[in-house]
This record gives sequence, C-alpha cells and structure tokens, in this order.
Amino acid sequence: MIVLKSSREIDLMRKAGKITAAARALAGSMVAPGVTTREIDREVRRFIRSHGAEPSFLGYNGFPASVCISVNDEVIHGIPGKRVLREGDIVSVDVGAFKDGFHGDCAGTYPCGRISEEAERLIEVTRQSFFEGLKYAREGRRLPELCGAIQRYAEGAGCSVVREYEGHGIGRKMHEEPGVPNYVEPRMGRPRLLRGMTIAVEPMVNAGGAGIVVMPDGWTVKTADGKLSAHYENTILITDGEPELLTDPEARAE
Repeated sequence: MIVLKSSREIDLMRKAGKITAAARALAGSMVAPGVTTREIDREVRRFIRSHGAEPSFLGYNGFPASVCISVNDEVIHGIPGKRVLREGDIVSVDVGAFKDGFHGDCAGTYPCGRISEEAERLIEVTRQSFFEGLKYAREGRRLPELCGAIQRYAEGAGCSVVREYEGHGIGRKMHEEPGVPNYVEPRMGRPRLLRGMTIAVEPMVNAGGAGIVVMPDGWTVKTADGKLSAHYENTILITDGEPELLTDPEARAE
C-alpha cells in the first residue's frame, strides 16, 4: 500500500532529509587519496548522531555499518573497512538518517583526486538521469514515465541501468511501496503519482553491461564485467506543483 504523508509528517521528513543530505555532503568531502572507507563511515555516523538522528542503515537487515561505500566497479552496498582510497577511484556513498520516526535516503558518486574522462562522464550521466526522471515526478503522472526517462537517458548515453535493485517509497519505513525501478517493465503496472507521496529515486548506472554479481560478504554488489558503476539518489516529495527534494544537496542540517 502506498502511504501518503500528512503536512506534519512531511515536515518531519524534511528534517530527516536535511540531516541525510548533509551527511552525504560530509562523506563526499572526505573522499581523497589515503582516506579509508572506515574513516568516512565513522565520521558520518558521528555527524548523524550529533543532530539527534540515527543512521538508518546501521543494523538494517544486519548491515554492519552506517554508510554504504562502493568503489569503482562496486555498484551498491559496499561495506566500509580498511580499504584505502586511491587517486583515480570513484566512490559511491549511500546514506540514510532516521529522526522523529522518519527516514531520509540519498546517494552520490564522488571522484577521488583526478579521475578518467570515462569516469567523469559516467558520474554526470548517472546524475543527469535522475533529473531526467524528476521531470515526470508530478502529481497525476504515471510512475513508468519517470522510470522510462531514467532508462532512456542512461542507455542513450551508451550506459546500462541495473535491474536487480531499484528505488522505493520511503517514510516511517526505509522501504515502502511503490518500487521505483530505473527502467520500465510490465510487472510495475501504471501507478499514478499522488500528492503526498515520498519516494527515493536512485539510478544505478554501469559504464558497461547491466549484469551484476553479489560478493561472498552477502552485501557488496559489483558489475559482472568489471566496468565502473555510479549511483545518484534523492528522496523526493510529490506536490501539487514542482517536486521537492527532501534531500536537497544545498540544504543544511538544523
């Protein structure tokens, strides 16, 4: 069941979203040669808790960290640890914060020092595919219009969208209905976007093929062909006009 949020609930989600967006910005600012992924995780966890929230991912279905940090050919759900970032890496950070009963969720891919032109292009294609989908995040539009716009842009740029993982509704639970895939498929039906819906839209885009493999740790997902992958996500609110980014990259945590 799709849960529409009240004005009060939306205000609470704005607070959670601001903390989440600021935590993503912090993680991105820490991406540099010589930094370990564990250091980033530790600082983000400290930041989220300093704002009266809890990391949404810590312990979620057994996930052992506060941030998913995925490097180069890792698509999503990378577990922070001793890995030292190197010049030329691209680093995806996926962050969630839970405050006053509601979650925020967002992600982004950041360059570690100087990166290749291919990597720069992939990051930009992934980010822009989100904004192509956002054009259809309007009351009364159909969900497949949003999903299809992401797919068309990414594939039109010569990239592939991951099909096994998708965006989602979000609110009191991290994952609510509807599912928000980054492509169009018959099973999704044609649900209409309604005012008060809150959804996490998150293109996961590969430079090569769409195939993925899950590592023995049970979490880390990599591209099957070893090519680079990037990730961009925001929590958005469907309104009676322009959609609102609840994890606005320009927002500051209160």
